[in-house]
Amino acid sequence: MSSFPAPAAVLFDMDGTLVETEELWGQALHELAARRGGALSAEGRAATVGTSMRTSMAIVHAELGLPADEQRVDTDARWVEDRVAELMGAGVQWRPGARELLAGVRAAGVPTALVTTTPRRLTDLVLAAIARSFEGSAPFAVTVCGDEVPARKPDPAPYLQAAAALGVDVRCCVVVEDSVVGVTSGLAAGAAVLGVPAMQVIDPAPGLVLRETLTGVGVADLGALLTDRETAGC
Repeated sequence: MSSFPAPAAVLFDMDGTLVETEELWGQALHELAARRGGALSAEGRAATVGTSMRTSMAIVHAELGLPADEQRVDTDARWVEDRVAELMGAGVQWRPGARELLAGVRAAGVPTALVTTTPRRLTDLVLAAIARSFEGSAPFAVTVCGDEVPARKPDPAPYLQAAAALGVDVRCCVVVEDSVVGVTSGLAAGAAVLGVPAMQVIDPAPGLVLRETLTGVGVADLGALLTDRETAGC
């Protein structure tokens, strides 16, 4: 048996970490750029991963040479969200190993939270699909969406809010992320972070463990991330 204690909670990102929905956001952003008469570069698309909608719009508009315009930002952001909702309606796919890890965490009785920059109306579509994989039961004790926080990732606020809602010490939690802004948010909150890059390069950092995939990752592996947290009482 493993000597590693289980985390106080596991806080999961959604897009690109648990499910393949990051690809849907990319499709919608490329379509938006085409609607605006241009094209989004691979570098521009990569820069939008994990960011807020306003940040994504700023990146797209800058690449297209469009001047800053609040009305355009609001209009285009709404179009992208509506398009992603439409694409999600066709179904979402799990990332490799993600369902198995979530099931293992739940089976071990470890509290879970979903912490995403995606707004609630789209997150609920994914949550419904995820619940169907768990015989209709809600897989997360807490969900924190991008339109429910005082500041979005890379600010630590989303992960601090999730830990507080679960009633646990964030320093004894493990965050699972795929993006630079998500990893930055989790580390800034004080959690141990498991980074599984999907569309971005994530540089090594104290408190961060990088894996190519979630396949084969279990609760003991997450607990091992907390072995240097003895001073936090974990």
